[in-house]
Amino acid sequence: MNRLDIAQLGVEPGERATLVQFSSAFCQPCRATRRTLAEVAAMVEGVTHVEIDAEAHLTLVRELGISATPTVLVLDASGRIVRRATGQPRTVDVVAALGQAI
Repeated sequence: MNRLDIAQLGVEPGERATLVQFSSAFCQPCRATRRTLAEVAAMVEGVTHVEIDAEAHLTLVRELGISATPTVLVLDASGRIVRRATGQPRTVDVVAALGQAI
């Protein structure tokens, strides 16, 4: 799967790009990832951060081959997955990944 239609989840995608974070309830790095992605989304116009509970969306997790949380997908404006990373990202890496999407 190289596209993700997050509107199917009832979420409005970003105008320029969307940072999609798959998290789980007891994931400590997910909290820090949430802060990092929210900060980047606030800094870059047209970028939205969406957090998805992996346990509540197991079918989607399986379709995307997500095996750990946090996993972050960077989507361009059309929903194409341009970057994927597992683990807690650094702000500089998120901004660089957005450069590929915008």
